[in-house]
Amino acid sequence: MSTSTADASRPGSGRISPHWQTALLLFVFLNALFLLTSTGRVHTIDEISTVLQTSSIVHHGSTAVPQAVRAGIWYGKRDLRGQPRSPYPAGQAIATAPWFVFGEFVLAKLPGVPRSSQDLIVSMAATWSNATFAAVAATLAFLLFAARGLSQQRALLGAFAIALGTPLFVYSAGLFSEPLTAALLLGAALALFGLAPQAEISAGRAAVAGVLLGCTLYIRPTNLLLAFVFIGAVAIAERPQRVRAAAIVAALVGIAGLAYLAQNLALYGNMMDFGYPSTAEGGRELNTFHNPLFVGIAGYLFSPGKSIFLFCPLALVAIAGLPRLWKLDRSLAALCTITPLVYLVLYSKLTNWEGGYNYGPRYMVPSLVLLSIAVGALLASPPPKFFRWFGAAFAGGLLVQLIGLATNVMEDMVNNGYYVGNWEYRMSYSPIAGQLHLIGKYLGGAPAPLGMGFDRWFLFWSKAGAPLSSALWLLVPMVLAVALTADPLLRRLRGKESSS
Repeated sequence: MSTSTADASRPGSGRISPHWQTALLLFVFLNALFLLTSTGRVHTIDEISTVLQTSSIVHHGSTAVPQAVRAGIWYGKRDLRGQPRSPYPAGQAIATAPWFVFGEFVLAKLPGVPRSSQDLIVSMAATWSNATFAAVAATLAFLLFAARGLSQQRALLGAFAIALGTPLFVYSAGLFSEPLTAALLLGAALALFGLAPQAEISAGRAAVAGVLLGCTLYIRPTNLLLAFVFIGAVAIAERPQRVRAAAIVAALVGIAGLAYLAQNLALYGNMMDFGYPSTAEGGRELNTFHNPLFVGIAGYLFSPGKSIFLFCPLALVAIAGLPRLWKLDRSLAALCTITPLVYLVLYSKLTNWEGGYNYGPRYMVPSLVLLSIAVGALLASPPPKFFRWFGAAFAGGLLVQLIGLATNVMEDMVNNGYYVGNWEYRMSYSPIAGQLHLIGKYLGGAPAPLGMGFDRWFLFWSKAGAPLSSALWLLVPMVLAVALTADPLLRRLRGKESSS
């Protein structure tokens, strides 16, 4: 990914600092935009579990969730001391803690916020963490593009395509763990591969990548497989000290993994007991790998509800860019190729491969974001008609995300057969069609109870009994941040302003 465009900063040098101002503008713009489009609502047990874990961490310094048992919404397992635990690692809950604290000690204390709605307000603040994580992921994509020599203009174009044209956008609005995972993976990719192809990966960069990849284990243990992909990609690099760099990454990930296993031993008496209950709704197994491989692959490739190409058309452009990326940097190309393949096979075998109630191919989101980095190889030297296809993929992906963001996706899923029989996913279900129906319904004036309709946090704020004036104190800074950063970013996209 190099280019001779005038505003490129030393193509291939790996230097990031000249682009700090643009990166900061991009982060502020996207963070504010994602906050404005956030639902502010937790809809599923996965999201609720994160809020409950965060609450326990903030208030008691513990990850046990006895409040979930009292509320009748517990999903998990009791440890050796009889404490109820969530099966999900505490990584996302810890990362979400600053937003939870802000919600509890600032937002919930705003004048006029009724005590009965304070839990809703705190949960809303917790979901805002994903707006930041998604903005960080897109900003890191920009820095990776720029560090590898793309002009500022084209690096921004690629970053906006990832931010708004992939499911990263729609997942920025809730509290699933995918945006945080994507940010950590892109941070590791930037540390290891944000360099000229022949440049040495320093020990410091390898250590940063190892720590970030180690952190992903505490979001979902299966991310260990991706750590192996990163280590392999470093090992095949045509770089000095590549063996040392791979060893550092492997050592740090190994330490994180051993600490995780030790935690399992302390909690459950078995290193390989990750705290998942054997069954969930209707006795269904959720966390085994008994699903027929062809079912999951068919769903992820062709179904109207989970197809990666339908929900992320940019993936098609990225796949077309992989051969060129391989010629430029086989390490990064291997990472962008193997990561989605590993995810595809792994989660196709998972019993609940659909990921519960969610919009699109939830489990595939981080790998799709990483795959999209391959678009940079085509942006650097576009083939004929490239921008026509790139623009169509970007626009199509953006439209799909906006449809998913419009209303509460749970409404149609619960009412129109997302699951059939014993909680089996209905392969013909289309959330896009369901969302379009709901958009028409609410545009036609149908009443929308709390959490239904056009599912934005500032709309349910008043439904929850809080005064609109309090919401304005939050809305106005967000709108101003978008407005003040949009113009300089637009000038950079038009190539009329270079970074300094």
